[in-house]
Amino acid sequence: MISSSTEIPGSDSRSSWLPTRATLRDAYRGVVYVTHHGMAILGISLAALVLTLVARTDLRISAEQQLLGWLQERHDISPAAEADTNILVAGRVETPDVLPKQQAAVTQWLSRKYRVAQEPLAKLVGEAFAIGEKVKLDPTLILAVMAIESRFNPYAQSPVGAQGLMQVLTRVHTDKYARLGGQAMAFDPLSNLRVGVKVLQDCIKQAGSVEGGLRLYVGAVSTDGSDYINKVMSEHLRIQSVALGKPMPTSFPVYSAIPAALPVSEPPAPVEVAAPQSESSAEAPAQAPLLGTELRKDDLAS
Repeated sequence: MISSSTEIPGSDSRSSWLPTRATLRDAYRGVVYVTHHGMAILGISLAALVLTLVARTDLRISAEQQLLGWLQERHDISPAAEADTNILVAGRVETPDVLPKQQAAVTQWLSRKYRVAQEPLAKLVGEAFAIGEKVKLDPTLILAVMAIESRFNPYAQSPVGAQGLMQVLTRVHTDKYARLGGQAMAFDPLSNLRVGVKVLQDCIKQAGSVEGGLRLYVGAVSTDGSDYINKVMSEHLRIQSVALGKPMPTSFPVYSAIPAALPVSEPPAPVEVAAPQSESSAEAPAQAPLLGTELRKDDLAS
């Protein structure tokens, strides 16, 4: 006779599995429930937002303008401009404390003279020294051109269309700005500085001298550009003295006007020079001597 307390093999494992399956089933139902109701809440929220925008025209117009402005900004900024990490923007300026001694002295001197904040000016001075070393151009000359052209005003514009710190003609040098993000970068301080240095470098190379390059840079047509050259070179010597820790110069070289060519009333008459007699010309018939010369005996004999 079998005892009633005898257990069937495997009954414990089956009974322990049943609660686990029930737990998983309840969890699945809970996820479906939450997801279903979450989507319903999201749909209701979107519907309420749409109804609000339809009812409130001012809110709809404001949202459209903000979205359009964001899309235009993303369209105007090229990948090259996004990759450029040196663009001078708010919160990304340097202080004279982190600059080398020469650059810090130049920054402080320029800040006092031209009444410009030291923090953004320090960035320009550091960039001028870095570019100058790279292209073999005196950075104090670059800063002197910047000072005379715009007095370190990045938004300066001349009547003829020269723009920015270095007063570059944007419409003429569109190819140079294209690599930096387009013509809008003319008012970005560092982009304008780089383009201006490139233009100045080309002018000096074309003219063969710094003075001649400055004359080409300013585009002197009706004048010889001596006044502009004297201003830039004098400021160049001042900034250079500050950088080297020397006393401020009291006298400066004067670059005089380029003399104009003297007018010529009549061109001189060409002078005929007798060519050396060759064997072929010896056989040629004798010609009459030039007027004013004495006849030779051989000519009389012939």
